[in-house]
Amino acid sequence: MCDIGIIGAMLPEVEGLIGALENKEVETVSGIEFASGKLCGKSVVIAGCGIGKVFAAVCAQTMILKYSPSLIVNTGVGGAVASDLQTGDIVIAESLVQHDMDTSAIGDPKGLVSGINVISFEADRRACDILLCAAKSLGLSARLGRVATGDKFIASPEDKSRIGDDFAADACEMEGCAVAQVAYVNKVPFAVVRAISDSADGEATMDYPTFLPIAAKNSTNMTLALVENW
Repeated sequence: MCDIGIIGAMLPEVEGLIGALENKEVETVSGIEFASGKLCGKSVVIAGCGIGKVFAAVCAQTMILKYSPSLIVNTGVGGAVASDLQTGDIVIAESLVQHDMDTSAIGDPKGLVSGINVISFEADRRACDILLCAAKSLGLSARLGRVATGDKFIASPEDKSRIGDDFAADACEMEGCAVAQVAYVNKVPFAVVRAISDSADGEATMDYPTFLPIAAKNSTNMTLALVENW
């Protein structure tokens, strides 16, 4: 059993955290490398899951079954859906949806996850409050908001508008709600933090590689503060 489990999709999103681990041990399960040890005096396990909802779900479920974290944190970068978000800003997920989950053709609301009949997955309130305080102390622009997840890199004004209109989302990305759904069905508290790396429109493919390292550093610092204060 550990205090906190941390999941990022890509190496830049977790390498700073893994590098800070004390007494590090590494184990590969289901093709995913899990690094465990001490971080800010807490027992922590960290994994880079890979891109997309399936990798994220496999990682979260494996982490819960093997390490039993009391909190799961999904850290990383995302695209701006809300028009007033700038690159480097932080969105702390108050709720998450899956923008590509759609059985509306048979009368369901868009985003409904069949079987559990949930559209919006609510993050742990205490974790959100800690993250907001951390952003203030780090001098970062942050807000609570809704994160929309789907298996598509959003890079067109049409997709961006659709996600904003259908789900009132602030940011979009490719893993957060998959982690949230797994945490929800296992009754594990969770948090999702996203640093904005791109505009999720026609400029996204140019913005993303430029601003990824800056955004990843911001999300790493926020996650470290959460671990320290949890």
